[in-house]
Amino acid sequence: MTEQRILIISHGHPDHSKGGAEVAAYNLFKEYERQGLDTVFLARTDHPSHGGSAFSTINSDKEILFHTHMSDFFLFQSGCKKHVWQEFRALLQRYRPTVVHFHHYIHMGLELIREVRNTLPNTRIVVTLHEYLAICANNGQMVKPGKQMKLCYKSSPTECARCFPERSAADFFLREKYIKSIFNLVDMFVSPSYFLIDRYKAWGIPEEKMVMIENGQPETETPEPRQLAEGEGRGRFAFFGQINPFKGVDVLLEAFKLLPEDFQEKVHLDIHGANLQGQTEEFQEKIHRLLEDLGDLVTLHGSYESHEIGRLMEQADWLIIPSVWWENSPMVIQEAFNHGVPLIGSDIGGMAEKIVHNINGIHFRKNNPLSLSKVIEKVSGFKGKWDVLAGSIIKPITVSDCARAHLSDIY
Repeated sequence: MTEQRILIISHGHPDHSKGGAEVAAYNLFKEYERQGLDTVFLARTDHPSHGGSAFSTINSDKEILFHTHMSDFFLFQSGCKKHVWQEFRALLQRYRPTVVHFHHYIHMGLELIREVRNTLPNTRIVVTLHEYLAICANNGQMVKPGKQMKLCYKSSPTECARCFPERSAADFFLREKYIKSIFNLVDMFVSPSYFLIDRYKAWGIPEEKMVMIENGQPETETPEPRQLAEGEGRGRFAFFGQINPFKGVDVLLEAFKLLPEDFQEKVHLDIHGANLQGQTEEFQEKIHRLLEDLGDLVTLHGSYESHEIGRLMEQADWLIIPSVWWENSPMVIQEAFNHGVPLIGSDIGGMAEKIVHNINGIHFRKNNPLSLSKVIEKVSGFKGKWDVLAGSIIKPITVSDCARAHLSDIY
C-alpha cells in the first residue's frame, strides 16, 4: 500500500465539543497515530485565536485548531473566504496529504472540499456523513418545523419550501444543485448506518460511492452487571447526550410521570446531558417543570467527559434513546453495547437499525410517552428480560477495526 499522509477534518475538537461525530473523528486520528501513520487532525473552533491567526495548535503540532466560521448556513458557505483560498490552501500545500477525510463541513464551509480538489487534484477525498444536512435545511433533522415534530420521509424543493415559506422552491432547487456539485468532487462517502445511506441514495448520491463503516469503540472489558440489593430489580435507567427538543428528553420525562405510583418507587432515571441552557426559554421551562414534578425520581447530572462514560454506564441497567428525529448512528448506542447495557430506543431511523427489537434492546413508538412508559414498566417488572437482552449484546467494532476498514477499503 502506498504510504499515506492523512488529514482528518472535524467541525470540532473533543476538548471543546463533546459530540459523537467529533469523538469518532478524533478516535480515528489517534488510532492512525498509534499505528505510526503520518496524520494531522484539523478541528474547527469558535474560540478566539491568538493574534488573529486562522490556525493554532492544541496538545501537539499534529492537532490544529481552525479559527473560522460560516456566514451562510443555507448553502454552507464560509464566512471568511480568505481562510479557504489562502490559509487552508497553504496548509494543504505544506502537508500535501494523500487523503483528506472530512468528518463534517458545517461551521467551516463546503468550499473546503473544492479547495482540496483544486489544490491537490490527485488527493483522495472522503466524507463521513453524520446526518442529513445536505438534504434538509431544518438542521439536517428531516423533521418538519413546528411543535409536532412531524417526520419528513423524502425531500423535494416544493416540500422544503412549504417548511420554509420565506424561501421559494427555486431556492431549494438551486441549493440542491450547488451541494451536489461539491459532492461530485468526493471520491467516497462513509456512513455509520445503512439507513443514512438509503436516504442519500434516494437523494441522488450514487450507491457505489457510499460504504457503511460503524464508528469504532475503544477496547474494553464488559463490566460485571450492577450489583443488586436484596429484592431490587433492574430499575436504573439512564440518558446520555444533548438536551434539546430533537433528543426527546421531554418525552422521556413525561413517560416517567405516566408510570404507576408503585413502579415509580422501584425505578430511577439519571440524565447525563448538557446544553439545556442553550435551548429556547419555552423548552427550558418545560424541562424544569417536568423535573420539578418528578422530584427524586430523576437526577439531572449535567455534562460528562468521554473518559467517564464507562463508570457512569456501569451504574445503569438500561439506557434510553428517546430521540424524535431519525438519528444516524448515535455513538451512545455503541458505547452502551461496549459496556453490556441493553437499550430502549425510538422505533425509527438508525436507532431501529442498531437496536434490534427483543434481541439487544426494546423499541417504543417515537415521540410517544405512553408507549415508552409501558416499556419501562414491562422491563422493570419482568426480572428475566434484562438477562436475555444483555446476554445477546454483541461487542461493537473497535477503533482499530474501524481504522483498518478505512485504510484497506476507502483510502
